[in-house]
Amino acid sequence: MSENNENDKLVEEKQQELIEKYDIEASSRKLVGFAGWVVILGLISFSLFQLYTGVFGVYTAYIQRTVHLGFALSLIFLLFPARRKGDKGKVAWYDWVLVLLSIGVSGYWPVFYETLVQQIGGIDQAQMIIGGIAILLVLEAARRAVGLPITIIALFFLIYAVFGQQMPGMLAHRGLSLEQLIDSMFFTTQGILGTPLQVSSTYIFLFLLFGAFLIQTGIGTYFNDLALVIAGRRVGGPAKVAIFSSALNGTISGSSVANTVTTGSYTIPMMKKLGYTRNFAGGVEAASSTGGQIMPPIMGAAAFLMIEFAGVGYWDIAKAAVIPAILYFAGIWIMTHFEAKRLGLTGLPKDEIPNKKETFKKIYLLLPILAIIYLLFEGYSIERTAIYGIVITIAVSLFRKETNMFLDDDNKFTFGKLIDGLTTGARTALGVAAATACAGIIVGVVTKTGLGLKLGNSLVDIASSITSSPQALLLLTLFFTMITSIIIGMGSPTTANYIITSTIALPAIIALNDQFQFAIPVLAAHMFVFYFGILADITPPVALAAFAATGISGGEPIRTGFNASRLAIAAYIIPYMFVLSPQLLMIDATAGEILLSLATALLGMISIGAGMIGFWYRKLHWIERIITIVTGLMLVYPEGNTDIFGFAIFIVLVVIQIRTKQKKDEPKAQPSV
Repeated sequence: MSENNENDKLVEEKQQELIEKYDIEASSRKLVGFAGWVVILGLISFSLFQLYTGVFGVYTAYIQRTVHLGFALSLIFLLFPARRKGDKGKVAWYDWVLVLLSIGVSGYWPVFYETLVQQIGGIDQAQMIIGGIAILLVLEAARRAVGLPITIIALFFLIYAVFGQQMPGMLAHRGLSLEQLIDSMFFTTQGILGTPLQVSSTYIFLFLLFGAFLIQTGIGTYFNDLALVIAGRRVGGPAKVAIFSSALNGTISGSSVANTVTTGSYTIPMMKKLGYTRNFAGGVEAASSTGGQIMPPIMGAAAFLMIEFAGVGYWDIAKAAVIPAILYFAGIWIMTHFEAKRLGLTGLPKDEIPNKKETFKKIYLLLPILAIIYLLFEGYSIERTAIYGIVITIAVSLFRKETNMFLDDDNKFTFGKLIDGLTTGARTALGVAAATACAGIIVGVVTKTGLGLKLGNSLVDIASSITSSPQALLLLTLFFTMITSIIIGMGSPTTANYIITSTIALPAIIALNDQFQFAIPVLAAHMFVFYFGILADITPPVALAAFAATGISGGEPIRTGFNASRLAIAAYIIPYMFVLSPQLLMIDATAGEILLSLATALLGMISIGAGMIGFWYRKLHWIERIITIVTGLMLVYPEGNTDIFGFAIFIVLVVIQIRTKQKKDEPKAQPSV
């Protein structure tokens, strides 16, 4: 038993090391003593404040958001050193100063609320100083807790706002004075205190807390066991376990890197042991974990931001994400299956699979997630749903001793897991709060200067200078938007990723509707940029999830990234399809149309997967690979003629494959003597 505990400890240490290396949000101080107690009390207070407002109603916008921001900034400066390799055992003196400044500027709104809302005209000198400090604190907190990419982008936008008159061509604008900029950034709801922070201070925090309590019940481990029972014995079992468990874990984790490391620590070694190459094994885990961000019902918390940005209901977003998510994971499943068949791999031995009976006895651990889906479907508010989800999770944990949140390992009563849930949830929310506050700067500048419309029009102008065909113009603009989304999504967490892509890249698709009378649904446009922003985590050369996977697999980062991108090919194709034909998002489609689209798309993914791997019933020649991929694309695109032609070719390909394989497998006739 002690040896197993020691091995588990080593695995956990390796996981933490990799997460801290590739996920900046996890690279924090390990504090003890006075500073440690301050942090623990701060995190608990943060969670209790959010729970209180979730139950009894939020305060007015300025107070709710500034208190939320004050907690986040203060805790970030306590937990995150100025340098990633800085001393993580103590808080530097200047960080205590930053904590006090954070409390001061964030407390300014609650203290002087009546004065500020009645104030007419611009801000005074003292308010300029307070607002300026607030902007600098947000930028520094984002740099520490989220990373340089979003901070650099926000700085660029601030410079653009002030020096608009010096900008070339269409980028020029009349410019904002320093007073106007600070006023809009901190004393209105069009900047730091804008919609992104509003969503962070309400919906997102409570769902992150819900996820933290799920982890305390052991549901993450249960996802792994359930995946092993369902998929472990199948052809190429460990790869399919990775897909299944990563899809379940990813929707609540909110981090591609963290998901890759936690599930990959046991799936990648199993895949390598079975016979998959290290680069392929790492690619499977990275692609599967990244897909968790597009998996309903939570979608890495981006679903709640999309409610505000796209102006549609939560259920419409979750419903729209279902078919693309099915196709994404089906594509990876299919390709790992064909790769296993190509290599002659089987499943895991029976002694490496958890007891099926015992595993299914704990199926009740899925009740909180099913309850969340039901409550949202019934029209409960998002805050109320999250609160009920937390309560149900605690109640469900009481069913068995091993999951009971009020029992320790020695079956003694404790509040330890409850405290861990409160602190972990608040700790996870810090990066999200910093990212949304920093993204608010970007959104605010875009709103003030009209830059989003200018960037959107410029992409459309570039496309229209190349072609005059409406269909080609649409595809070219979508392609340019895809590249933009991938580039600006590199290195950003899910929430910040979506905010930035929807602010900078989305206007190009909207411009198509305005200028050329295309009828692209707003939700389809938002899903398009969201998908490609998320794919930055596996798209070389950055590909953070792929890099994290190589820390376990020992593979090459770029090759692992290319394998992950190849396995996730559905995510590079499906967004084009649901823009061209929104019925894949269940928009304005009948049940029959949806089922037909799903069925043909799944056949299409089989054909594309075979072509990408180069194996179906037998090895495919390069010409056959091209034909199968083209056939798959025809089937994925939900249109009558392409479906008919694609299906006919698909049947022909299957018949040819089976017949040629049978001939190859027939024993050769022995020569007569």
